[in-house]
Amino acid sequence: MKLPKELREKKHLEKGGKQRDCSVIGCKKEAIRSLSENKWKKYVERSKLKIQENKLHKIFLCKKHYKEADKTRKSQEKMYQKKGFLEDADAAGKTKYYD
Repeated sequence: MKLPKELREKKHLEKGGKQRDCSVIGCKKEAIRSLSENKWKKYVERSKLKIQENKLHKIFLCKKHYKEADKTRKSQEKMYQKKGFLEDADAAGKTKYYD
């Protein structure tokens, strides 16, 4: 049985047997996600969160801050999604041509 992501053992979240804290300045909660700084930094900043820099180039987020950053990511990706792409593909499969 596969465990949910929150319950799986994450070696990179531990530092000498101690759990990592959230990278957001002022938050001392336990991190449940470690995200790539290159991919996620813009989403975290757009959700108005201030993060601490670290040597690993990772962003460690608690559950609350991850939800905020993920909501921003989804809204940004939805905005830049190609318009009409899914509708055209769906309509092409259902259209019948009559002679």
